Amino acid sequence: MPILPVTLEPLVRRLLAPNPSPFTYTGTETYIVGRGEVAVIDPGPDLPDHVDAILAATEGERIRTILCTHTHRDHSPASRALQAATGAPIVGCAALTIEDDGPRADAAFDADYRPDRVLADGETVSGSGWTLEAVATPGHTSNHLCFGLRESNALFSGDHIMGWSTTVVSPPDGDMAAYMASLEKLLGRPDLLYYPAHGDPVAEPARFVRAVAAHRRARERQILDLLEQQPQPIPSMVDSMYRGIDPRLHRAAGRSVLAHLIDLEARDRVWRDGDNWAV
Repeated sequence: MPILPVTLEPLVRRLLAPNPSPFTYTGTETYIVGRGEVAVIDPGPDLPDHVDAILAATEGERIRTILCTHTHRDHSPASRALQAATGAPIVGCAALTIEDDGPRADAAFDADYRPDRVLADGETVSGSGWTLEAVATPGHTSNHLCFGLRESNALFSGDHIMGWSTTVVSPPDGDMAAYMASLEKLLGRPDLLYYPAHGDPVAEPARFVRAVAAHRRARERQILDLLEQQPQPIPSMVDSMYRGIDPRLHRAAGRSVLAHLIDLEARDRVWRDGDNWAV
């Protein structure tokens, strides 16, 4: 069955990659911005059917730019096949290669990603009737960018804000302090709608971002409360904090707990003794 685009607004179409999982929800969402002369945001995993769907959805149009929010393997690898088919430049986040014992195979970094142009915070790319502004949002990864569509005050939020779940922040590259600062940064923007890479569009984004930040602060408080009872290792904290979730997500939850602990350690709130953490 062909993968068909869904029109979300006159300037935005969405294609869903066929890579559903407990970590990607229904799959990675690729966005086509513009008409006639278009940008493709987050072309997704290296799946020929998905690349074919992007090409079919843009038949008769010119792909001017291929943009990537970050280089996890469910976001950027298809950029190369799409570039080979169209000649469009790969633009957006910087390349990043790092050893990461993160929670899932598809979250490993795309070591073969080579952008033709790296966008700094505030830089733009544009085409006929659209302008996309890079918004540096480190935290989920150090190279993460969102893209603001100026014409409709919408933000393509990648994995920084998702429409179905909280974002995994996995050290060593994921950084909780940077993630919280990036959330605060978004509150200063005029965006009216977010288009995440996983899940439904986010209406009332400022309210949503405040809720995400409050959730993170609550997780931090949970960690401190547990450690005030007794020193303990991360798996014990995960068992207490994430009762009832899919066991396949426990490792991902442990990475976010570690990110909180590293942030707390930097603020002299906790310390570690082997596998145990204490206050």
